[in-house]
Amino acid sequence: MPARLESPIGGNVPPPVPQQPHPDVVPEQMHVAVDTSGPPTGAVADAVTAAAYVSRETPTREEDDPPLAMEAMRAVQILNPSGEVTMPRPERTRVMCVANQKGGVGKTTTTVNLAVALALHGNRVLVVDLDPQGNASTGLNVPHHTGVPDVYDCLINSVPLEEVAQEVEGIPNLYCVPATIDLAGAEIELVSVVARESRLARAIAAYPGHFDYVFIDCPPSLGLLTVNALVAAQEVLIPIQCEYYALEGLNQLINNINLVRQHLNPKLEVSTILLTMYDRRTRLADAVEQDVRNHFGDKVLQAVIPRNVRVSEAPSYGQSVMTYDPGSRGATSYFEAAQEIAERGVKEPVSRNA
Repeated sequence: MPARLESPIGGNVPPPVPQQPHPDVVPEQMHVAVDTSGPPTGAVADAVTAAAYVSRETPTREEDDPPLAMEAMRAVQILNPSGEVTMPRPERTRVMCVANQKGGVGKTTTTVNLAVALALHGNRVLVVDLDPQGNASTGLNVPHHTGVPDVYDCLINSVPLEEVAQEVEGIPNLYCVPATIDLAGAEIELVSVVARESRLARAIAAYPGHFDYVFIDCPPSLGLLTVNALVAAQEVLIPIQCEYYALEGLNQLINNINLVRQHLNPKLEVSTILLTMYDRRTRLADAVEQDVRNHFGDKVLQAVIPRNVRVSEAPSYGQSVMTYDPGSRGATSYFEAAQEIAERGVKEPVSRNA
């Protein structure tokens, strides 16, 4: 028989009720055996309630995962391994000249990454490396050592473009016409060539295959190579570094584009401005962005390319940032820029070569 407690006045005293845990006071360790066969009751229910209260105050693993999960989702979206995601394809070939006579503003980086982004999403793209340094060829991992057929042969020796174009390994629908050191002498040799300003335009027009986009990476100068690119293109894409010096030479570039339009290529127009190397920590970057947007209006892409170390690391591995680190801010920004260019080309078609 269980012992019964006698009260001083002779009555029975019920057993003491255990004190309920207050949510503000949680024991450091609480080991509770939970019966999962039915709903928790009694002290077990109290323990579950207390544990639930703690979980609301302490960050859980699920709350820490979303940044990584979002980066993985961005990487899958950019690499597009299934091929299901496509960017709009233009009705006719868009020949875009990426030009700026100032060096180091991101012409080659922009050319390579936009081309890869468009090719990964259903567009057929050709990159013409017109810079004797051959950096675009390096970024696409295309051989461009001495002896490799290159764009020099097309300009000087009238070799067909399809004979020098190379497929880019690992990127379907992307081709590159490389540039070797021989191209450095083309400026002088073109002086005596007949129709020297339109050599590249004829080579592109004679290409038997169809491309959705042709990107021409220009050297940092306003010589005959750049003039050839401006005559061959219908659109000019100008990358502008968010610094004062980049704005200083922009007037001269616009004047040259106007001269080419008046005398050699009336279809040429500045269609796209892309702000690169944007550093949000500086007021100068904001000031340059506002000046460019006020002057060029809707021609400036909403996407802005930030300073990102992954963008600089990628060429050393013979890759674009789109394949080197598809989850990085640099890759995401170039993907958004490519998407914007593709959508603009469908909504606002300009005069282009077939």
